[in-house]
Amino acid sequence: YLSWDDYFMSIAFLSAQRSKDPIRQVGACLVSQDYVILGIGYNGFPRGCSDDKLPWAKKSRDGDLLKTKYPYVCHAEVNAILNRNHASASGQRLYVTMFPCNECAKVIIQAGIAEVIFYTDKQSHPNFQFTASRKLLSMANVKVRKILQVSGNWRKSQKNCCVFAAPTAPAQSKVHHSRVLSKSELPYIYIH
Repeated sequence: YLSWDDYFMSIAFLSAQRSKDPIRQVGACLVSQDYVILGIGYNGFPRGCSDDKLPWAKKSRDGDLLKTKYPYVCHAEVNAILNRNHASASGQRLYVTMFPCNECAKVIIQAGIAEVIFYTDKQSHPNFQFTASRKLLSMANVKVRKILQVSGNWRKSQKNCCVFAAPTAPAQSKVHHSRVLSKSELPYIYIH
């Protein structure tokens, strides 16, 4: 069976699949201390803002930031906090597929979240945003934990960004078949 960390991180990865960002899909899952999902989110444009009328580019040819996604995208962490049910985020845990940036760290702190569990760092080299994020989270006594090893196998296909979870026990680790999931099946994680 999946541990709680694997379960909630799987939900975060599943949420990331909703992102239309062609470069980076990030998901987040806000969880109570009693293991209840309070909210989920992924990176995307605000409600009511057409994905077809705003840019997804990381850079513009002329250097105009308004022609990039950065001034428009809401991050997964913020969406998970804003999408939560009526429960308070204070004292709760946030699972996120990538380490939060400094802007998300400020929202996490202001929401009173007690712990951030992440799967991977966004940058392989130091970046001022993530250095500031670590500093802010540390100063606010928000516990930060990286999941170093996952007890299930997670694979992300480049084409369809599907998540696959499977136990890694030796007797159960062989996958006998695989296939690309249809769009109607994407809301589900298959455990084989």
